[in-house]
Amino acid sequence: MTSGSHRGRRVVLWRHGQTAWNLERRFQGTTDIELTEAGVAQARRAARLLASLKPDAVVASDLRRAAATAAELTALTGLDATYEEGLRETYAGAWQGLTHEEIIAVHGEQYAAWKRGEPVRRGGGELETEVADRAAPVVLRHADKLPDNGLLVVVSHGGTIRTTIGRLLGLEARHWEGLGGLSNCCWSVLGEGARGWRLLEHNAGTLPEPVLGDDD
Repeated sequence: MTSGSHRGRRVVLWRHGQTAWNLERRFQGTTDIELTEAGVAQARRAARLLASLKPDAVVASDLRRAAATAAELTALTGLDATYEEGLRETYAGAWQGLTHEEIIAVHGEQYAAWKRGEPVRRGGGELETEVADRAAPVVLRHADKLPDNGLLVVVSHGGTIRTTIGRLLGLEARHWEGLGGLSNCCWSVLGEGARGWRLLEHNAGTLPEPVLGDDD
């Protein structure tokens, strides 16, 4: 956001629909997994709600689960999505493809350190701050193109959305865990206030559901 501006813009950060690996509690990271049939249905339902907000622009991770989710919204709005590699999920090296239980069994100390809020390269991959370093500028760049009171929809992944929200709110990285995960095809909303971005909604879109994904 431009310093000193207050243009009433909003950003919807929308997590992709369900995948088979989500159901298996298998860490996806940058692995390019497709939506399940249920995931497509989730995206279609959520897209009808988000389309009613009349977004001005749609930007998405280029991984198939996010791109397919975005496609349900662009089909309703007529907007063209922009695909950005910077919005991909956290790269987590050796963790990718492992179930939640396998991660704890094989990388228990690393997992515990991550949960304590320590900077950890899970599986030898990216730090959460590095994910924010690449994703938050993408969101800001597209938000800066919005008209006054405009709405941007960002289609991304649970971990990337959480770190991006933390960065845009100015929270210290060790506090990002305080932002709970997002259920499949739910979203969070950031609004532009006089002193910067504010979290208006978090994990919205459905009644509370289990969070199945890399951010458990």
